[in-house]
Amino acid sequence: MTRQESIIRVLVVDDSGLVRDMIRAILESDSGIVVIGEASNGAEAIEKVAELKPDIVTMDIEMPVMGGLEAIERIIAEHPVPILVVTAQSGVRTAFSAISKGALDVIEKPDISLEKVQVLIHKIRYLAKVDVVAHLLAISDRDKMSGAAAPKGLPKSGVVAIAASTGGPHAIYKILSDLPAEFPLSILITQHISEGFTQGMVDWFNGGTPLTVVMASNGARLVPGHVYVNPAESSMRISEQGIISLGNHDSSHIYHPSCNTLLTSVAASYRKGLIGLIMSGMGDDGVEGMKAIKLAGGSTLAQDADSSVVYGMNRLAIERGYIHKVVPLAKLPAELIQRAGI
Repeated sequence: MTRQESIIRVLVVDDSGLVRDMIRAILESDSGIVVIGEASNGAEAIEKVAELKPDIVTMDIEMPVMGGLEAIERIIAEHPVPILVVTAQSGVRTAFSAISKGALDVIEKPDISLEKVQVLIHKIRYLAKVDVVAHLLAISDRDKMSGAAAPKGLPKSGVVAIAASTGGPHAIYKILSDLPAEFPLSILITQHISEGFTQGMVDWFNGGTPLTVVMASNGARLVPGHVYVNPAESSMRISEQGIISLGNHDSSHIYHPSCNTLLTSVAASYRKGLIGLIMSGMGDDGVEGMKAIKLAGGSTLAQDADSSVVYGMNRLAIERGYIHKVVPLAKLPAELIQRAGI
């Protein structure tokens, strides 16, 4: 049996026994997943990772004895393993700091709704395959191109539109942190995320970039050098006048907000004055949007395989011929700077 076909072994970490029981029940409803152990705090989690060698860990943040942030940092340093943060909305502002410490993604604590059960299982199945050591090397700054070294003088574009899912927050954070304060374009981001989590991600982004990051609001006009993050609860479209329009998302989609909705909207509004970027993520959301951007005359970029937590959305867009250039994460800031003409 190959690694991909083998049973996924999970360690569940949460100070609530009820939550641990729920996560165990959800995960073990999938015949390919087994919970091999539980821990009620970070210190116990470190011991269990060393002892049980799980394929993946679900980690709460707010726990007694030792919290999740310290535990994640210790586990990644001593026994690197994929970590999925599973947190309540009350802890979301802290939860995104876990990604900086090596966690791969953040998800809301599940309930028995079919949508949340499916999202948790899908994330476990995908993230368990990640080679954490190789991934951390691929996204390290050792190959980073500084903005100062980027070629200048190319025509300015109108906006940058980014589509991302699993693995996206950390990658987007690294891009925004390396763009200069004088970056002349508006940046639009649709990132698959749980409802109620967008503001916490926005606050985290804001702490690492000289640009102004805001949660997109209905009727707002785009401003150069500002970053607009699609609220999880809404679909986002942009008019030819640069006005944001928020609508209801399609409840039939497992992942939301919709990347295709944003990308097809800006393709129609900006055409050649547009840079589209599709990044790490499972599924195919955003692929048709990248096709629309390319057909409209815009520039299309994709994050490369090695630096992606999940090489899914971007892989499909590349394979279908919708991408002009594939770029490693470490070089994406310089690529955007060059295409912005500064």
